Amino acid sequence: MKVAITSASGHLGGEVVNAVLPIVGQENVIGLARTPSKASSLGIEIRPGDYNSRSDLASSLEGIDHVLLVSGMDAPEKRIEQHRNVIEAAKQAGARKIVYTSIQGAEDGTAFSPVVQSNRQTETDIRESGLDWVIGRNGIYIEPDVEYIDNYKQRGEIANCAGDRKCGYTTRPELAFAYAKMLTESKHNGQTYNLHGEAITQQQLTDHLNDAFGTQLTFRSMSVEEYRDDRTQELGEFLGNIIAGIYEGIRTGAVDNESHFVKAAGREHQSWESYFDSLKSHSLA
Repeated sequence: MKVAITSASGHLGGEVVNAVLPIVGQENVIGLARTPSKASSLGIEIRPGDYNSRSDLASSLEGIDHVLLVSGMDAPEKRIEQHRNVIEAAKQAGARKIVYTSIQGAEDGTAFSPVVQSNRQTETDIRESGLDWVIGRNGIYIEPDVEYIDNYKQRGEIANCAGDRKCGYTTRPELAFAYAKMLTESKHNGQTYNLHGEAITQQQLTDHLNDAFGTQLTFRSMSVEEYRDDRTQELGEFLGNIIAGIYEGIRTGAVDNESHFVKAAGREHQSWESYFDSLKSHSLA
């Protein structure tokens, strides 16, 4: 079995490469990247993988059995066609199966909803492709909150518009473990999985961060409008609106869903106690 990982130079794509290597062997893992040199450190064959070039994609997917399509980062209206390029190129190249990294989130009513809708359209395109397929709907990455810890320290708080609703968080290594199984095991074909760990509130997240980093952060709930203004001032209008939309989705319960991680991965998702304990150990080292 020869598998291809798109966006191999990205965080998630690189993690999936590392997770699938022990299963199928180095010679059977191909990475695709828009700029192949950026993925050279993975130690596998890297081929051109620009989502805008169907011809390059079809050439790069020659001889590939299973393809992981990592959702693109472009504007929603552009990514639908970009993903279709990957799907059609996979079919043209003779691939048998495609696995897609989709997302959870509010499908309407927030600034993030157009992104969710574009992912749902790609899900439909994949189900109708004639290929074997598996779809994962990723929870919210927890790593950005960890990486933002210095900013939180400066502010002395975590403040957003998620309210007291729970969020199904996950990590890239946990997702990668699940996607490696979904790529290589036929029992997952035709399944759509929500992929996340135990859902937690922002207050619980704050408590975990305090425990891991020895901080005394508090959580402050903001209105959606206040949070949107806060984010757009720091990040600009486009990204600020997107971030506010993600947290508005948390506020409405759109990312507090049943998790299918055990079905996908064959084991439990790492607990948040274990994850944050590992951060604590690392920070003390």
